Amino acid sequence: MAFDKIFKNIQKKSGVKITDIIKLANSIQGANFKDEKTVREIVQKVAATANKSITKEKEDQIVKIITDDPNAININKISNMMDNKKQ
Repeated sequence: MAFDKIFKNIQKKSGVKITDIIKLANSIQGANFKDEKTVREIVQKVAATANKSITKEKEDQIVKIITDDPNAININKISNMMDNKKQ
């Protein structure tokens, strides 16, 4: 039951259906986050799923952050970079 509440909250805040988030998460499981092409494709999928457009410059920044150190991915930082309102 607690997960339902969390998922509904995520859906409400992001505007993205939970099924879409789960589908995206499943599609990137086991991805090589050191491979630029793979990371670029994932960034584009995330942006499309969230119905956000990002500039080539932002995409490059996000890809660099992830490929430089995949273990240090800071989702909040990347989310802020994609959120046009916070610029």
